[in-house]
Amino acid sequence: MSVYLAKGKGWRFDFILKGTRHTEAWFKTKNDARKAEFERREELGKPVSRETTPTDMGFLDLVNRRLDHVRDYNSDRHYTDYRYLANRWTQRWGHLRCREITEEMIRDFVVERSSVSSHTANKEIRYLRATFNFGGKKKGWIDVNPAQRVEFFPNKGKKKRKYIPTPEVIDRVISLADEDTQDYLWVIRETMARVSEVNRLEWDDVHLDERYLTLHTRKKKGGNLTPRDVPMTDRVYEVLKGRYRNRDGTKPWVFWHRYWSAKEGKFMEGPYQDRKKFMKKLCKDAGVPYFRFHPLRHSGASVMDTNHVPIGSIQRILGHENRKTTEIYLHSIGDSERKAIQVFGRFTKNSHTDSHTARKKELAEFITTA
Repeated sequence: MSVYLAKGKGWRFDFILKGTRHTEAWFKTKNDARKAEFERREELGKPVSRETTPTDMGFLDLVNRRLDHVRDYNSDRHYTDYRYLANRWTQRWGHLRCREITEEMIRDFVVERSSVSSHTANKEIRYLRATFNFGGKKKGWIDVNPAQRVEFFPNKGKKKRKYIPTPEVIDRVISLADEDTQDYLWVIRETMARVSEVNRLEWDDVHLDERYLTLHTRKKKGGNLTPRDVPMTDRVYEVLKGRYRNRDGTKPWVFWHRYWSAKEGKFMEGPYQDRKKFMKKLCKDAGVPYFRFHPLRHSGASVMDTNHVPIGSIQRILGHENRKTTEIYLHSIGDSERKAIQVFGRFTKNSHTDSHTARKKELAEFITTA
């Protein structure tokens, strides 16, 4: 199975020889790819005699194909995480075929990783399972999944509470940034968008007359870019109107930069992929705990929840498919919880003097109104 069809890249050959991967894409037909593979193997001094058995393949080959798939169908952040883990796996098992990797080997590996944390070990298990499942159930290249029966580790530590900055803290941090960075942070804050959605935002997605913008996310089933429309606040409208007035008409992106590409060996222009460094300095200068972009979504959701915005509306703005996911973002204490505690406090404070009937009546009134 060294020749296969890659979405957006045409037919492709891909094989491992002496620990080195050899691959090339953009062939119009399968026969063209096979011919090119044969010629490459001839050049390397080892012509192909028969195709690799469809129920086994090199682990390095599997990981590379899985990474190609994640890059094409998932978010940039997911691809970066996957590549980081895959580097560790291939250092350990890159010379082996998939059938040579046993459940015991996987278990020993994740036990080592559990010394960092149970969360770290469990992430390794999830991603390894997904990698073997991709080669097996989805593609039919292998018939083993040595990670399938490896058990997850219990979380023995105390779960750390996520730091959610208040609106006042966010204002202070943004005020210390340069003008371009302020625009970037205001759009993230007041749309509650994922940073990847703002990074890929183009002027075709900005509708100033109708005062809304269209965000696209891959965090949906299937990994396809899915759009959703989010209304603009007055501040976002002013920010985007100003940037539109001063835009470079040759660039489609709302936020872009010039950067050095090691791969291309030259300076390139394009949208941001990740902008994490400046937040640490801004938080330090503002004298507040360090936070990145995602807590801005949590903060915005909590503000809306405190002000009685229906959870269904919050869910649509955040772009969640599941209401339970949205509930994780709500860190505010609502009126019903405050009222419940007030009733409880009065009940316990006066329990030595209040009559049993009076206490029952007060609780019944609360239950009726709650």
